[in-house]
Amino acid sequence: MKELVYAISDIHGEYDLFDELIHYYDPKMHQLVLIGDLNDRGPRTKESFLLGKELVEKYNAIYLRGNHEEYFLQFLNNPEDWFTSYVRNGGKETMESLLHKGATEEYSPTEIAMMIRSRYKELIAFLIERPLYFEWNNYIFVHAGVDLTKKDWHETSPHDFIWIREAFHKGKNKTGKTIVFGHTITPMLHGDMETTDLWRSDNKIGIDGGAVFGGSVHGVIFDSNGIVQDIEVQNVNGPWQPDF
Repeated sequence: MKELVYAISDIHGEYDLFDELIHYYDPKMHQLVLIGDLNDRGPRTKESFLLGKELVEKYNAIYLRGNHEEYFLQFLNNPEDWFTSYVRNGGKETMESLLHKGATEEYSPTEIAMMIRSRYKELIAFLIERPLYFEWNNYIFVHAGVDLTKKDWHETSPHDFIWIREAFHKGKNKTGKTIVFGHTITPMLHGDMETTDLWRSDNKIGIDGGAVFGGSVHGVIFDSNGIVQDIEVQNVNGPWQPDF
């Protein structure tokens, strides 16, 4: 087991920011944990997905399933039913990154799903296999959170691991562990819709700085005692626009 964990969350197709954070990653020292949502909304999902897959295969990185990986897989399974909802939540950018610009106007949802399935068999199989959480020392790394009403947090439903919000943020953490999560942007958790710093409360640490909305990405290095370093990279390409 490595002595340090390096956790990155919610890239959302912002590949340049992802690449910048990976420059700080040392495979000899760090267990890399990607907390999900590499896709949707931002312009370069394809490269983000493929880098995530490469990091798992080359360096045994942990890549957790987020709700946007789930959205993508649900769309592929039922394209006609999921298309409108998926597009509204950033799926258009993913489809066009994997195919080409204008593909969502050119083809039907079924045709889009068929082309993606045909061209990205290995990637899809890889995404289906992604775990829902990662335990390390006194930490739980998870995309959205855990069900704090359960006696044993492991019994959290798959839905809640990738979707839960307020019940987790406001619930009492009796797990005995520090829970590191993404999914809900820290400006929302701070309550001012502008602070992109890490959010900390009751042994919970939110690390999604809302990069795709003009905020930041965090790469957070942990040892068994706590945070060693927080590498925050601002998205300089656009103004802060929390549009979701």
